[in-house]
Order: sequence, then C-alpha cells, then structure tokens
Amino acid sequence: MDFAQHTIDIARRNVEEGGRPFATVIVKDGEILAESPNRVAQTSDPTAHAEILAIREACTKLGTEHLTGATIYILALPCPMCLGALYYCSPDEVVFLTTRDAYEPHYVDDRKYFEFDTFYGEFAKPWDERRLPMRHESRDDAVEVYRRWQERNNGERRVAGVPTAS
Repeated sequence: MDFAQHTIDIARRNVEEGGRPFATVIVKDGEILAESPNRVAQTSDPTAHAEILAIREACTKLGTEHLTGATIYILALPCPMCLGALYYCSPDEVVFLTTRDAYEPHYVDDRKYFEFDTFYGEFAKPWDERRLPMRHESRDDAVEVYRRWQERNNGERRVAGVPTAS
C-alpha cells in the first residue's frame, strides 16, 4: 500500500465532507495502526487535529504512550501542538507530504495568537514576552504534587520505560 497516497486520500475525503485539509496515517510493521483526518470543523474541538487523533488511537491500541517502531505520515508540516505530540510519542520517523509554502496560496490559518509565520519565534520567547497573556502564580503546593509523584515512584524522577535521547 502507498501510505503517503492513503494520507492524501483521507485528507481529500475530509475536505469533500466539509472538514479541513489535513490527515495522518500511522504505520507499524508495514500495517496501518491508526489514521485520522483533522476533525476540528466537525467537532468544534481545537485539539482534534489529525496527528493528535491518530496518535491517541495508536497509543490506545498498543497500550503505551510510545510509538517507537512507527512511521507517521502527515499531509503537511505539523503545527506546534502536533509537533509536540509527535516528539512526545517518539516515532521512528515522520513523513510530511507538503510544505506551508506550497499550500499557503490555498489555505491560511492565522488566529489571534497563532500565526504560522511568527509562531515558532513566539514559542521560543520567554513566557512573559509572548503575545498570549500569561502570568506565573507561584504556589509551593504545586511543587508538592511532583514531590509526591516522585515518592510514589520509588524516588525516580523519570517515567519508567520512556525512550530517551541517550
């Protein structure tokens, strides 16, 4: 099966049904583990991006938060939310099928705090210099939650079984 073409077909079908032009297919051991179009328009859920939905399905099927050994096909370079999720689930590879420069004459998604042209620069700023208003309200009890987690995990700070860079 041509997984890249399958990804394109899912996105095309989603557009025909009134959805947005994005799709994701997750492949492991030569088989489709999960697939999804973007469902934001259909659900009014701003987190219902194709990558997020497919990652949720794949991880639920596998019973793990890790997608090691998987290749994830996506229609276009991911937004920052999806990029974070892709990093977090640790696939072997992500294959994107078009760039923003290529599709920009046909589709733009600029929102109050989220513009593709500026978002990665915005994301790199210190939290108190970003356009999205944020404030830090320091609470010792918040840190206590993490201390308790560490206690319950035999003094370990890291989540057991997580693929690491080292």
